[in-house]
Amino acid sequence: MNVLLLIHEPHGQRAQRTQAQGQEAYNQMLGFAEELKKAGKLRAVESLASDDKGVRVQVRGGRARAVDGPFTEAKEMVGGFFLLDCADMAEAQAIAERCPAAAWATVEVRPVAPCYM
Repeated sequence: MNVLLLIHEPHGQRAQRTQAQGQEAYNQMLGFAEELKKAGKLRAVESLASDDKGVRVQVRGGRARAVDGPFTEAKEMVGGFFLLDCADMAEAQAIAERCPAAAWATVEVRPVAPCYM
């Protein structure tokens, strides 16, 4: 079963860290990813740039529109993800509980499924 762990970070949290604190948090996540890789659970992992560096795209009536500043109303941003191969949701939740980011962010656990499910 493929499961996505989405890391939801509070807005502004990265800016409050020193360079050393940010690097330490990143190193913890790299170590966690390496553990998952060795266990044969990791399919993909990426950290994402802050959402102020992104853009939202909508197509309405055949016309594309780009909107700057994604998720400005939200209290959190997606800071990264892990795509895992798990036996079931219980295993995925147990892995999420070990994720270092759970100490400073929220880890959302979602199964991969077609959009009609």
